[in-house]
Amino acid sequence: MKIVRTSALAALLCACGFAGFAVGQDHQHMQGMDMGNMGSMSMAADGDVVKVGDLEVSGGFAKAMLPGQPVGGGFFTVKNNGSTDDRLVSVTSPNAGAVQLHEMAMKDNVMKMRELKDGIVVPAGQTVELSPGNLHLMFQKVKTPFKQGDKIPVTLNFEKAGKVDLMLSVLSAQGK
Repeated sequence: MKIVRTSALAALLCACGFAGFAVGQDHQHMQGMDMGNMGSMSMAADGDVVKVGDLEVSGGFAKAMLPGQPVGGGFFTVKNNGSTDDRLVSVTSPNAGAVQLHEMAMKDNVMKMRELKDGIVVPAGQTVELSPGNLHLMFQKVKTPFKQGDKIPVTLNFEKAGKVDLMLSVLSAQGK
């Protein structure tokens, strides 16, 4: 198992929505994660709704990055008003060298984070929420750390609906 610096791990977990965590675990296997200490995160009170095809995207926000934090987290909600499934296949931002789609989920009583290379399905007639500690955007190679009050532009690329631009409001590192 590779060793991960405590500060880098703390920053990574904070970006993904965890206020409490066990240190010394790598990105692939966050063994010992105490799920009872998950922080309470709130969605931005941003009333903007962006429409593309049958989809409505709302509540976009990112979290401020802590000093030395190598990655940032982004979140929003997608509602599919159509009769067929769609899929978020990629995201880009001028503020990051890469943006990945990630999921955090329990597997064998261990919280694990993984990249969703096939994207995120948005089922017909349903709503999918990207939120801290669950589905989320992972900003990599961030050009300038996100600060509370900043606006982060992203372009969402959906398989059927196409591309849509969204502005993420940067909240505190705790997502408030």
